[in-house]
Amino acid sequence: MTHTAELIAVGTELLLGNIVNSDAQMLSQGLSALGINVYYHTVVGDNPQRLRAAVETAKSRADIIITTGGLGPTCDDLTKNVLADCFGKKLIYNEEAARRIEEYFQRLDRPMTENNYQQAYLPEGCVPFQNDWGTAPGCGFEAEGVRVLMLPGPPSECTPMFHERAVPYLRDLTDGVIVSRSLRIFGMGESAVEALLRDKMNAMQNPTLAPYAKEGEVELRITAKAPDAQTALDLIAPVEKELREQFGPLVYGADVPSLEAVCFGLLKEKGLTLSSAESCTGGLIPKRITDMGGVSAVYKGGVVSYWSEVKHSALGVPQEMLDEYGAVSVPVAQAMAEGVRARMDTDLAVATTGVAGPGPDERGNPVGLVYVALSWDGGTFVRTVHAAGPRSRVRQLAANHAFDLVRRHLMGLPLELE
Repeated sequence: MTHTAELIAVGTELLLGNIVNSDAQMLSQGLSALGINVYYHTVVGDNPQRLRAAVETAKSRADIIITTGGLGPTCDDLTKNVLADCFGKKLIYNEEAARRIEEYFQRLDRPMTENNYQQAYLPEGCVPFQNDWGTAPGCGFEAEGVRVLMLPGPPSECTPMFHERAVPYLRDLTDGVIVSRSLRIFGMGESAVEALLRDKMNAMQNPTLAPYAKEGEVELRITAKAPDAQTALDLIAPVEKELREQFGPLVYGADVPSLEAVCFGLLKEKGLTLSSAESCTGGLIPKRITDMGGVSAVYKGGVVSYWSEVKHSALGVPQEMLDEYGAVSVPVAQAMAEGVRARMDTDLAVATTGVAGPGPDERGNPVGLVYVALSWDGGTFVRTVHAAGPRSRVRQLAANHAFDLVRRHLMGLPLELE
């Protein structure tokens, strides 16, 4: 039997944009893994009438309703009251829940105010979800042919409660699992990828294939539904193989977080080091790679050389080269990469110089023109990039090209884009 869930996030702060609804993403991914379809996300403020209307709508189109938020001790925490009323259930004081709330405050050595006890009231006949990560317990119950689950809003509580309490509660409903595998592609836009795969995607039923545009790259998600995870993976495998053959070096990984993460793994595996010299990207390359723990094993450092005189003094770019070709040029990109590699004494070095915007540079080079260089013991390669979009996108795309050159070099792939 196929089940459909609707997620209802409760909280005016979500509607105002003060916080991001990260719970919804986590829950959708978790429910998908259980083989439960999620067709609707609803966000409603701390208003009982509007919450009631949202619940009544959800009852008409889903057999699983999961709410997040509104379980706390304050007057605007109204989820339990509204849900219990919608399904004709009384709220019953739960002694065990009250004891756990008291113990929570004792562990923190903080005084417990009387209003915290309202969190111990739960719908009659429900299955309490013990909260080991906060105070408000969650719960699940069945009424009118609908499974209702209430989870706390803070992600630090909602995430573990879903996985540790709600998943076991829901598992008996599912007749299969949904498994996805994501191929990451760099070097071809989403529209071009979609055009190549349109007929294939329209013909597929299980597994399915869908492209998703990322910042300067494309994710191809293959999704299969089967009785168990291994059977689903067996359905995915031939599709993945075909896509890898079709896109070749453009595929930089499967189920990997980023280009820089792939580069980090390859550098570490091969025992090599990297440095960087930047102009238009302004420190974005070291920022992205040092966001990962342990990267000091492979990344030595970088130079942000925004001014030409810094390119000359810090990186050794010849002044006559800068005068003749300008800062945004192939020779300067090459000299920057070679200069930082020599000064940092690294195996590899990347460099970027270009025009990120908002207007052309003093030599008339257009916005989006970037030269990205890779230097190694044996040569230097410069890739010409024509990036479209706002300044932030040009910079991100230039950094992506730098990491792509590192990846391709370390994997023995052509450095030229096909």
